[in-house]
Amino acid sequence: MLETGGFLAQHMAIHIVAMNIAAPIAAMALRFFRGDTAQPREARWIGLAALLQIALLWFWHLPSAMAFAYAAPGGEMIMHLSLFAAALWFWRVILNEAEAARWQALGALLFTGKLFCLLGVLLTFAPRSLYIAAAELCLGGRIDPAALVPDQQLAGLMMLIACPLVYVLAGIMISARWLKEIEARTPSYQPDGNG
Repeated sequence: MLETGGFLAQHMAIHIVAMNIAAPIAAMALRFFRGDTAQPREARWIGLAALLQIALLWFWHLPSAMAFAYAAPGGEMIMHLSLFAAALWFWRVILNEAEAARWQALGALLFTGKLFCLLGVLLTFAPRSLYIAAAELCLGGRIDPAALVPDQQLAGLMMLIACPLVYVLAGIMISARWLKEIEARTPSYQPDGNG
């Protein structure tokens, strides 16, 4: 039997970097270099971008889908690229629409962040390994299912730490900008000293 070698933790690290670091940075770069601006009529894309990102994340983490990704030629690349593309679209829509549709942007961040965390919780607390077939295909041999459990738990913990940090930070940034704008528009109270 082969050791897992951190198969799932490595897999999760790739997803975290692609979806929570590279995609937001790429979306910010596109916004900066292309000069994308908020368009209130395009706020409708926020929900669709969030749903697509969540649907792809959950689909690719089904045991059968992950096994397919490692069995089919190019399957792993398709998995990673589709997740990155969905995340890039999500972050681009969030950044572009944050001024015009703040509530929708904050709601999408909350929705996606919670469902990412739910997947992390499932991986962390599952009583057995979920990805035996994928691990055997990836590592090229029989795997002791018990050896996958700690690796799966680490992958889940990585999600539970990284994903909320990114989504909460983005929500804080949107809220802070919103509050600054409200403060700038609201006349400040100046007591006249006449008691």
